[in-house]
Amino acid sequence: MANIKSAKKRISVIQTKTLRNKMIKSKLKTLVKKVESAVAAGDKTASEAALKEATVAIDQAAAKGILHKNTAARKVSKLTKAVNSVA
Repeated sequence: MANIKSAKKRISVIQTKTLRNKMIKSKLKTLVKKVESAVAAGDKTASEAALKEATVAIDQAAAKGILHKNTAARKVSKLTKAVNSVA
């Protein structure tokens, strides 16, 4: 356990940031699942709407440093390809 005041504060700040990052990552996973389920159902309009929502969230996470920019680009690309495959 930390004895120095600044170290105690860093522990507190890290816990807060960890919780925020977990919340955002969980939301991203939910949005990705919505897109994948809409694609599996073959619903073009629902999958496009879900893709738009997921893309915005993924880009915001990358901008805040929660996801690496290449990871975000890969996820968006994968989802877009899946949505475009729906006839």
